Amino acid sequence: MLKLAIYGKGGIGKSTMTANLAAAFASLGKRVIQIGCDPKADSTINLLGGKAVEPVMDYLRVRDEYPDDYRQISAEGYRGILCIETGGPTPGLGCAGRGIIATFQLLEELKLFESWKPDVVLYDVLGDVVCGGFAAPIREGYAQKVLIVTSGEKMALYAADNINRAVKNFEDRSYARVLGLILNHRNVENETQKVAAFAKERGLEIVGEIPRSDEIIRFEEEGKTVIEGDSGLEVSKRFLDLAKRLLDEEA
Repeated sequence: MLKLAIYGKGGIGKSTMTANLAAAFASLGKRVIQIGCDPKADSTINLLGGKAVEPVMDYLRVRDEYPDDYRQISAEGYRGILCIETGGPTPGLGCAGRGIIATFQLLEELKLFESWKPDVVLYDVLGDVVCGGFAAPIREGYAQKVLIVTSGEKMALYAADNINRAVKNFEDRSYARVLGLILNHRNVENETQKVAAFAKERGLEIVGEIPRSDEIIRFEEEGKTVIEGDSGLEVSKRFLDLAKRLLDEEA
């Protein structure tokens, strides 16, 4: 099972990258679970035709009881991708990271992975925070590998550096490792060179490059990934190539 956690600066496009990767894996015939680890609970919306799944924390808060089946806190989207959102506490009350931990514990109790038997699990994690509950995907062994989404923007690279350092702090405990960077182009001057230099200095690899694309935006307005919208587009092929590469490396 390929288990990936995707991190990066807030607003850098993690959810877009994650959802399109999920769609690419599914298009290659894999059973995929995507878990959104953000109180906004919008990670999987473009896999579900623009309709949000009820977050786990909302389910628990409204019903004041635990589900007895994972289907009560999930929804199937494009090509059968199982979509789950952790959600978070009532704004201003409680810690969002605790929502991630509570969700993961619940999924273990429901034996989700044993019963659903996914080939790929993707965790889309909030912003550049790698502490508390937001570190759970890599610290607790849920994810094996980390992809960091960045552009050539200064703050995106700053966040990528912090995330890389944080993950390395867990290496001696056999937790997840950084697999590489996804360069999500923002048309910054000398962007490829800047990110390549950053990667070289830290011993990282750019495993995928996604060009700036109006098609991504257009299909997201329709509640779709670009893979679902038109898998023949150049940008769609970039996601499919990245998915194939990740599967090949796992094999």
